Amino acid sequence: MLGPQCCENPPSLSPSCGAGSVQEIGGLKTYVIGSQDSKVAILLIADAFGYEAPNLRKLTDKVATSGFLVVVPDFYYGDPYAPDKPGFDQESWLKAHTTEKGCEDAKAVISTLKSKGVSDVGVAGFCWGGMVLGKLAKFDCIKAAVVLHPGKIKEEEINEVKCPIAILGAENDNFSPPEHLKHLGEILSTKSEIDSYVKIFPGVAHGWTTRYSDDDEFAVKSAQESHLDMMNWFTKHVK
Repeated sequence: MLGPQCCENPPSLSPSCGAGSVQEIGGLKTYVIGSQDSKVAILLIADAFGYEAPNLRKLTDKVATSGFLVVVPDFYYGDPYAPDKPGFDQESWLKAHTTEKGCEDAKAVISTLKSKGVSDVGVAGFCWGGMVLGKLAKFDCIKAAVVLHPGKIKEEEINEVKCPIAILGAENDNFSPPEHLKHLGEILSTKSEIDSYVKIFPGVAHGWTTRYSDDDEFAVKSAQESHLDMMNWFTKHVK
């Protein structure tokens, strides 16, 4: 399920953007950057617009400068959300790209990374990717999770989380409002064995971490703050 805010400010996709390269990992085309010899990897799960979004790749390149191998798979198999595409049907698109399938694909990517020598993996999920991560975080294959302006995450999924998890939400989010995210944080706070926190960013809307305008100083600053929070979480729990 996607809400109207999930589809606002669509990026202009560019397959050539970024300093990394596209490789195949776990059966998926994947944007890759960072040391191939790194024992720690970060997997980013894009929002519905996919892995060719320039701001997402810019963030990916930035994460790699901290010594991580960073991968961004094409979970949509060359079919990102494209409402302006002739004949596009949202319901059909959602049926073709379920979060359950995304979770299985993510596990395959992680398995492939570990077969190549990676020992620890952190995962960040944006919007649709956040819903995927809500399912993935119950498995032992990841060391830490960061969910950014997620789609709907269920209480039962949060109850099953097994790794340290941070949830970064927007003040103006009709799909995952602050009240809901804070409630999820209350559930997590009862799990003393798991480090967790929820942070709500004021004055921003769903999608702000990657679908900001470079001309909007406040939006850029808020996005950069969320990126730093994400990096600090991974440095604490993965590296």
